[in-house]
This record gives sequence, C-alpha cells and structure tokens, in this order.
Amino acid sequence: MDHLLAAIDLGSNSFRLSIGRVVQQDGNAQIYSLDRMKESVRLAAGLNDDKIVDEISILRAISVLKRFNELLVGFHPDRVRAVATNTFRIARNAAEVVQRCQDALGFPIEIISGQEEARLIFSGITNELPPSDNRRLMIDIGGGSTEVIIGKGFKPMYLSSLYMGCVSYTRKFFPDGHINAERMERAEISARRELEGISRLYRKAGWQEAYGSSGTAKGLIAVLQESGMSKKGITLEGLQKLKAKLIQDGEVVMDALPGLKRDRSLVLAGGLAIMLAAFQELNIKAMAPGEGALRVGVLYDLLGRDSEHDKRHETVRQFTKRYHVDINQSERVKNLALTFFSQLKPEDNVPEYQELQRTLEWAADLHEIGLSIAHANYHQHSAYILEKADMPGFSNDDQQLLAFFALGHHGKISKLRARSPSRPQWLTLLCLRLAVLLSRRRETAENLPVSIAVDNRTITVRVEAHWLAERPLSDYSLRAEKREWVKAGFDFEIETVESKKN
Repeated sequence: MDHLLAAIDLGSNSFRLSIGRVVQQDGNAQIYSLDRMKESVRLAAGLNDDKIVDEISILRAISVLKRFNELLVGFHPDRVRAVATNTFRIARNAAEVVQRCQDALGFPIEIISGQEEARLIFSGITNELPPSDNRRLMIDIGGGSTEVIIGKGFKPMYLSSLYMGCVSYTRKFFPDGHINAERMERAEISARRELEGISRLYRKAGWQEAYGSSGTAKGLIAVLQESGMSKKGITLEGLQKLKAKLIQDGEVVMDALPGLKRDRSLVLAGGLAIMLAAFQELNIKAMAPGEGALRVGVLYDLLGRDSEHDKRHETVRQFTKRYHVDINQSERVKNLALTFFSQLKPEDNVPEYQELQRTLEWAADLHEIGLSIAHANYHQHSAYILEKADMPGFSNDDQQLLAFFALGHHGKISKLRARSPSRPQWLTLLCLRLAVLLSRRRETAENLPVSIAVDNRTITVRVEAHWLAERPLSDYSLRAEKREWVKAGFDFEIETVESKKN
C-alpha cells in the first residue's frame, strides 16, 4: 500500500471512492487510477425541512461506506482522505451522521467548506486536462451545491460555491416528478438569482474553455449527444431542446432519452434547470466534459501532503502576511512549543499525534493574527478568524481545532471544556500555552531551563530555581497557569531543580 492513495467524496447525491497509484517520473509525481466506485446515496433527498437527515438516508450511506471499507483494508490513515460536502455542511444532525459514517468507513471524515470544495474540484479537473495557458471556467453541479471556478494553469482565480444542487432543486421544484413550463421557469429563475452575485465578475474575467464536471454534466452530455440534441458536449441549443422534450413528456421518460442512467433520471430536471441558468447568466457558448473533479483533487492534495507540498502550509504563510504576524515571535513560540511537545514523548505512529504536531506548528504561527483587529481579547479574534475564514487545504474540523488552540492559548481554559477536547488535544494546548507564557518578553532565549512531563493527569513543570528566582513575572505566571489546569481537572506541579552548573 506504500504507493497507493485513496480519496472518498461524500457528495449530496453520490458517494465516490477513487484509489490511485503514485508513480515518479523524471522527478514528477503522477497518479494513475487503479479502482473506482460510485454509489447513488441521495443524501440531500433525505434532508427534511428542519435540516435533519432521515434514518433511511443515513442507513443507505452506511451501507455504501461499509462496501468502500473492504477496499481500504490495509491503507494507512495518512493515505486516505474522506471529504463531505454540502448536505453535511447544513445538516443539523451532521455530528451524528459523520460519526456513524466514520464507523462504517473506518477512517476520519472531514466536512469541507464550499470554497475548499471548489478549490479541490479545480485541482482535480486541471490535473486531468492537457496543460494550457488559457483561462478555464469549471462548473460542478452537485446534489446540494454548485461550484463555479475560473482558473489558469494550476492556479484558481475565482472560487464560488452556490447553495443549489440537482437533488435540492428537483425536490423543491419537481417534488412529484411532474415537469411543466411554469415549474421549469421558476427553477431557472431561482438558479439565475443565485448566479447573479458572481456573473458580472466572472464575465468580466472571461475564459477560453468551459468544462462541466460531476454526474449532472456527464449525464446531460450523454443524453444530448445520444439523442442528437447536441453534436458535442453541452450547448445552449441542446439544453433548450431537452427542456422542451421534458415539458412535452411531462416527466423524465427513460426510454425516450437514450444515454440516461436510472440514478441520474431522478435528478435530471433540477440539474437541467441549473445548467440552463448557468449558460444564460454567464453567456456560456459550449461546455466540454471535465474529468476527475473533487475526488481527483483530493488525491493530488494527499500527494502534496505526502511530498511536503501541503497546501495548508501555503495557506498559513499567506495568513501570516495578510494579518501582519510578528514572524520572529511566532517562530519563538513555535520552537518552544515543539520542544515541549517532544517531551510528552508522543507515539510517532499514532496519526492523531502526527496531525496534532502539524496543527501545533500552524497554531503557533497564527495565534496572534487577532492583533490585527484589536489587542483586547485578541485571542478571541484569532479564534474567530481561523474558524470562519476560507482557508484552502483546511477542512472544517481542521479549522475548528486551530480555533480551539487560538482561543485557548491565553486566558482561562475553563471556557474550552464545552468543546470536549481529547487528552492529546489538552496536552498539545499545554505546550502552546507554556510557550506563549515563557516568550512574553519577545526575546529569543537559548536553552530555556524549563521542561515538562505528564503522567496520566499529572502535569509536572521542572524549572531551574535560580532562573525562576530572577524572573518574578514568570514565577507568578506559572503559578497562575497551575490554577487554570487544576480547574480543568489536572494535577499541576511546579518542581524547582538546582542548576546543572552547580
């Protein structure tokens, strides 16, 4: 399994699994597809008016993920990434659904933001296309959201995620399967309103090539070409002919639409309305199929992480510049926090500790970004930014953990108990808090005579007596820190030791 990567796309309509083999050629890494699975789950169809996913839909999802699990036996967790999209983003019972799905899949599931989904879709399509200097428009109509991207080369320029999808629109405008001109017009107008917010910017930017990914685009292309409504790809004329056909028939008639698959027929009307709106609002002339999309983007993102070209590192660097972070101070805090973290003697082969170490580095880099807003309660500002901002490469869970460390690196820690952190997360926070506390003078100190040890729930901070006696503020701060950890349910001991020179 050393050269295999796996990506799982938990979409609102379908779940997809892709397994790829990494091959190095002339110093460049390429991913070759080995196995794929796609199952229609229609999770968005099980979302009721209260935004609760019903039990039947959850059981469908679990059944599919158990089948996926069989192909993933033996994979290291670092080589598998499962991402969940719009339905998971909006469902009020998402925590329960994710937990049950994780138990079935056997690997963690990340709920990603719409912007992150768009970035990964762009990466996936681009990596499956020939190199080009042209600007490319990409549209991915999913079950619950539609991503619209313009990019050049491997760099996305504009990323948008709109709250409309083939499942949600079919359910909203064609709930009983009946199609007429009035319903189709209402669906198109609704989609055009969603697109109005980006259409002017996108038309002004312009593009030379347009691609449609996801099942909606592929399903439309198959129907249009095999029915003779379009010679190649998707055209506005072809879409209008298909619209007229559906209105004439009053429903989706499988036998009358060659190329249409059963699972796609259930959401064809909603997907068609959205694609028609996109063509009209963005003035698209023609659209070719875009392969790969989200699942391939996830694979290449995994490859980047594996080869130390983690997109998240780039995002952190951008944030330090945008929020004018004191780089020297963040480096001091990071180096000291990592020193403390190594003293915890974490198990290197435990994925949670490996990811926590990376997160600790990023949290140290970004813990002061809130100072760009105000000094008062800056840690709260830092946490808010890290939780709410679009951070390419980071999942929602990643950002929530970063926000946890940013909020907790300063002040009372009792406020964090509601987040129910794990023991490794508490101890990682300890490393960050001590590093911030001992770096308050914003001066680089070599060989700081302070170390930590943890035994069950007992934290021991060992510090040279002479050094501490000369620093009354550090002494006072450590004792205040002790009170905070005791309130959090830990025993905290400050042990003074004689200087090694003595």
